[in-house]
Amino acid sequence: MPSAVTRTTLRHMTYFPPPAEELRFLDNELRQLDARRAQLLARRAWLITMLQQAVQPAPPVWPSRPAQPGPSARPEATAPGVQNVLLLLGGILLTIAAMVFTLVSWGHLGIAGRSLVLGAVTLAVLGAPVALLRRGLRSTAESVAGLGLALTVLDAYALHEVVFTAADGTTYAAAASTALAALWSAYGTALAALPGPATLRLPHPAALAVAQLPLLLWTVALGGGPLTVTAAVLLTTAFDAVVALRVSERPVRLVALVCAFGTGGWGVLAAGLLSLGASGPGAAARAAALLLLAAAIALGVARFAPRPGLATGMATTAALCAVAGPGGVLRVSVAGDWVVPACLACGIALLAAARGPSAVRRGVVLASGVVQAGAVLWAVPAVGVTLLGPVAWLRHVWAGAPADARAAVTVDAFWPPYAVTVPLVLLAVAAVLATAVRAEEWRPQALTAALTLTWAAVLVTPTALELPYLVGLSIQGLTVPALLAPALRGAAARTATGLALLTSLGLAFLSLATEPATLGVLASLTVVFAVAAWRGRQTPVSAAAALGWATALGCAVGASAGWRPEVVALLVLVVPVAAALLAARLDDSVTTVTVEATGAVAGFVAIGLAVADPPLLALVLSLCGVIAAGTAVRPDRRDVGYAAVALFVLAAWVRLAAWRVGLPEAYTLPVTVPALLVGALRRRRDPAASSWTAYGPGLTVTLLPSLATAWSDVEWTRPLLLGAAGLLLTLLGARHRLRAPLVLGGSVLALVTLHELAPYLVQVTDALPRWVPPALAGLLLLALGATYEQRLRDVRRVREVLGRMN
Repeated sequence: MPSAVTRTTLRHMTYFPPPAEELRFLDNELRQLDARRAQLLARRAWLITMLQQAVQPAPPVWPSRPAQPGPSARPEATAPGVQNVLLLLGGILLTIAAMVFTLVSWGHLGIAGRSLVLGAVTLAVLGAPVALLRRGLRSTAESVAGLGLALTVLDAYALHEVVFTAADGTTYAAAASTALAALWSAYGTALAALPGPATLRLPHPAALAVAQLPLLLWTVALGGGPLTVTAAVLLTTAFDAVVALRVSERPVRLVALVCAFGTGGWGVLAAGLLSLGASGPGAAARAAALLLLAAAIALGVARFAPRPGLATGMATTAALCAVAGPGGVLRVSVAGDWVVPACLACGIALLAAARGPSAVRRGVVLASGVVQAGAVLWAVPAVGVTLLGPVAWLRHVWAGAPADARAAVTVDAFWPPYAVTVPLVLLAVAAVLATAVRAEEWRPQALTAALTLTWAAVLVTPTALELPYLVGLSIQGLTVPALLAPALRGAAARTATGLALLTSLGLAFLSLATEPATLGVLASLTVVFAVAAWRGRQTPVSAAAALGWATALGCAVGASAGWRPEVVALLVLVVPVAAALLAARLDDSVTTVTVEATGAVAGFVAIGLAVADPPLLALVLSLCGVIAAGTAVRPDRRDVGYAAVALFVLAAWVRLAAWRVGLPEAYTLPVTVPALLVGALRRRRDPAASSWTAYGPGLTVTLLPSLATAWSDVEWTRPLLLGAAGLLLTLLGARHRLRAPLVLGGSVLALVTLHELAPYLVQVTDALPRWVPPALAGLLLLALGATYEQRLRDVRRVREVLGRMN
């Protein structure tokens, strides 16, 4: 170190190690930090575990009983649950034993013994709950009381077998059920009157369950018929409803509610079956009286029900029963065509009778809606036949005008019975929807439904009334502009347009019966939808419909003139031309898309019509290509140019096939030339585009089929021309430094040369010694290795130069 370097200078100098040494130093430090971090994380986890164990309370330690190893067993049943199960099993076993004693061992005792045994056992069992309740054993008292109630049933059976042997079984069952219901109710009341908070819950619900039988059994015992039995069931339902609404005991109310629903459903179903099976006004009136009784019971429950949901359901049931009763009378009193309108009138009248609390009114309105919905469903088959039946005319085109409108829609279908009044039903429901629904959130939906029902009524009127065929056509024809004329908004406008399309379809099918009707209807539909599109009535749909009906009109005009289908295709092409011209002038993107899509569909129709004649098919394809090319001129429709090219190519192919041309180049060159032109334009706009993308597809389309044909061609003309083309492509690729022409042209030239020189190569191979091919392969490998070594040496030199520069 020079002597001029002082100690202060040495202290402030900083040592910078070489990069490799510094990198090793940093890696070592990072590994030590990672190891230290892992140790600290493990220590932290252990400390957290220890703290959690310290926070948890330790279990108590009993000095007299050491802790048992292993986890303690958790009980699977509670003590009250075990108690109830034991008491229930005990009561069931005792009841079964008493039944066996009564039914099997009864004959071993005399009359006095039998009476004493049964009486003593029954009194003892019925009196035992008193003592049990005083001791606070309520569950045991419930089980013993249940056994006592079961013994009273056995007592009644024993009395019938011994004392009242001559009594009628049904009469005795009615008397016994009445006595048992009263006895059980009194027993429960007596136990409830005992001092103390504990009481039994079983006697009163059991008495109510038995009380379902007396009225029904007394009616059957007295010789009552189905009407009387149904009335008894409904009266029992009324009793259950009163108990459910007035009694405060929860078990009794639950049993009463279940019994009320059970007997009420039975009674309403029986009354409905009686109404349907009535053959005269008298029987129908009696069944209607039962339904009105059920309605009165349900309405009473609805007025006093504590919950709004129950009140609404009962009010709905009451209103439906009130409609079903008079409906059954009307069914046997009026003509079949007017039964549904009469029932609908009753259902609509319910809206005026909706009074009382809001829950009741809601239920009545709901019932009215159910009746109206049922009437509409009844009318659906007639509307469906009217709308879909004319499709059968596709198999009977221009067969002649039918007798009337109904015969026109029932060519291959049948007309539903009693459907003359379908229009009246639909109009009535539509009027109710338009006038009765006032809520703002439901008003638009109601108006839309009313519009749909009115349309259905107008559509089905000629068919239901069997009007003349031309009158039916006229009504449906006027319906289409009527639906498109109003300036509706939102969902109503969309619904009206959809209904207009449905009507136009049915009208078009219906007009296929005669030639003048078909031409007139299709022309009218084209004009109507065109005017609607011009006036802004759902323009996208209307414009597409106008073009579609114009396509159908062109086909119909050609068929009427007797032209061949391929000639008609030229007439149909007017529609794609009009669509392309119209789409160029539209500002709405949605309308533009629908118009262009409809024009494309019309073009496909024209192509399908011309398939049978290849020359005309080629002409049609060419015209479609011209239309597509004209559309592709627009800046936003450049992609349609691909479709235009495809159509032109297909047209050329079809024309060549019609001329029976078998040369593959005749089919591939019409594709190659446009593809190369497009590639050249792309390379001019984007010089960075790859030659494979620009020229590869076009060159491959022609070179590969020609090469495949040349390998099997015995003449010299095709290989010579193909080799010349390959050579030209190779030179062009080399001149302009383009990979695609260079590789493809060179490959084709090499393969053609190989194919042409193959026989001579075989001869040369036979003439050469066998050591020549391996020697040539070795020389080739040596040359490649030397070149590879030279390149590696050049790369090494460049790296050394760059290192010295750094």
